[in-house]
Amino acid sequence: MSRRCDLLDTGPMSGNNVSHSNVKTRRRFEPNLCNVTLASEAMGQNYKLRVTAATLRTVDFKGGLDAFLMGTKNAKLTDKAKKIKKALIKHQAEAAA
Repeated sequence: MSRRCDLLDTGPMSGNNVSHSNVKTRRRFEPNLCNVTLASEAMGQNYKLRVTAATLRTVDFKGGLDAFLMGTKNAKLTDKAKKIKKALIKHQAEAAA
């Protein structure tokens, strides 16, 4: 299983361990992934996702999964998130009609 966020596709970064003697060795900075269940209030459905802690804070700040997806550009979202967003848009269009 890859270490990637299911919403924003955040993955590992690389950098250096720097010792006291200033010797640099390569290392990986892994994202802080959390297994969460986010609820779509408009559709009344729950989604199990593997999301970074930073993205989870952003989802809470925006006011939930629906508001987060509608306010985020498709270029930033993963395929899984785009599929949820497309279903949300379809559901909102049906509710309006």
